[in-house]
Amino acid sequence: MISWGAALTLLVTTYMGEASIPGMAVAVTKDDQIVSVQGYGHDSTGAPITGRSKMAIASVSKSFTALAVRQLADEGRLDLDRPVFDSRVAPRQLLAHKSGISDRTLKEKSLPQPNSPAEAVERAKEVLQNAVPDDQFRYTNTNYHLLARVVEEASGENFNAYLKKHVFDPLGMRDTTAIDVTPRDLPPDYPKGFGYAYGVDVPLTEPDRFVTGSDGVITTGDDMAKWLAAQPRLQPRDGMGWEADDQGRLRHNGIWFTGTAGQLLTQDGHGIAVLSNSGLTLGNDGTYLLENAIADVVAGRTPPEPESYRLLVDLVLAALVLLSIGLNVRALRRPRRFHKAWQVLRFVPVVVLLTLPALIGVLYGGRDITFFQLMHYSLPLVVWLGVSSVMNLSVAVVRWRR
Repeated sequence: MISWGAALTLLVTTYMGEASIPGMAVAVTKDDQIVSVQGYGHDSTGAPITGRSKMAIASVSKSFTALAVRQLADEGRLDLDRPVFDSRVAPRQLLAHKSGISDRTLKEKSLPQPNSPAEAVERAKEVLQNAVPDDQFRYTNTNYHLLARVVEEASGENFNAYLKKHVFDPLGMRDTTAIDVTPRDLPPDYPKGFGYAYGVDVPLTEPDRFVTGSDGVITTGDDMAKWLAAQPRLQPRDGMGWEADDQGRLRHNGIWFTGTAGQLLTQDGHGIAVLSNSGLTLGNDGTYLLENAIADVVAGRTPPEPESYRLLVDLVLAALVLLSIGLNVRALRRPRRFHKAWQVLRFVPVVVLLTLPALIGVLYGGRDITFFQLMHYSLPLVVWLGVSSVMNLSVAVVRWRR
């Protein structure tokens, strides 16, 4: 047994309990060797998570897309610095999210979703023509939707088929696949992930989204171990599907509304992959901190105590619902007159509710989100603002009539 095996199990299970995560798979490699693959907890069918449990890795998929682009560039079949799609944008700029395109210039999630990389290019045609690469980092899935089409045009193959033939199969990733649209294309044996509200994990279907090239890889802990073990010879690079953190380590994280994942390559040669079947919520931004803690464990360091504010956030929001109901019922029973200027404040909750997708987008660096997806992100937040809006508007109407 590896020396840190028990410490790893204690860390992961403690974190899962703190953050209310039903199931996880964790893979650890050292250089080109697989050291450990472990499953913890259960999936939405009640089956235990194992190294072969299928899970989404969300935007970790971008590193696979980047490898496909690099392969074709190394073969001379595409030029990383030659603009594509009659624009000023080159593949290298798409890879690094420095194309000039952002969720503000093209609302990636709230616009009608394409069904293929070709349709993604068509949807982005006007934005592409006006995009001016300026070396500014603006993260958006659209960059990698477009890269999927770059791969198709350079190779003459369907993007997902290219990944299978030239990436997954050569690495022995037999249980890995890539899809175009969620939930339509998810494998039949892929169990639902989980949403979370008020301390309860709820099996949910991932909202309808186009994910080709950006976040469409479905894989397992075993296969992610093979992927990590191959990185020393694949030579991952910052700005090409990987990002350097403040310690110079290469990594990439991924978030779905029903799952989160992350991968990390440390300076001492360890590779770490974490796959979780609990989605992005207020108080759960992904597996980043757990990856860091695992890196400490495998390096023989003592990690920070696992902590999560997920339940606390939802309990505070539940308390605010009750407080809003109580204060507004009291106001309805005591029809005192207030200055009209103060009554304007009663419209604040409904304004916040109506603009909430944009406000949450600002919190996540200008990312786009629909109202339906917002309810996956934090149902308690929507409930609080909804109840507060109804109650405050009711009081405002009653007082106006009086």
